[in-house]
Amino acid sequence: MSLFQIVILFLVITGASSILVNVFNVDYGTVSYWDNRGVFFLIFITIFPRLTLFFSNVVSGGLLWWLGFIFAPRLLVAILATIAYWETNPVLVMFSWIVALSGESTEKYAIKERVVVYKRRSDDIEDVEYRKI
Repeated sequence: MSLFQIVILFLVITGASSILVNVFNVDYGTVSYWDNRGVFFLIFITIFPRLTLFFSNVVSGGLLWWLGFIFAPRLLVAILATIAYWETNPVLVMFSWIVALSGESTEKYAIKERVVVYKRRSDDIEDVEYRKI
């Protein structure tokens, strides 16, 4: 991500959070991340988001939480970090969004590059070939 994209992302998150606070009366957490967690949690939530979410005491439940857990765990981590730590650690929240956006797009690109789809002209059945890495 370029510096311009990071600044735009910061402004979008700031605007969305201020709308949530002022219009919808959403309360963000006021506890610092470093009071509850440490560096190892950051490393594990970045590298293994599903396992860390599953085995830690991070807030869980609800249909949207489980959809995020299954399909986009890094985005779920960024959303939870925004809700819990935006007031006290905005820089850390920005890093979580950068990791989330770059990690999800990189993961989807790698899957797309690994699977090649060939379409037959005679019918609509697709043949899928998996590349060996």
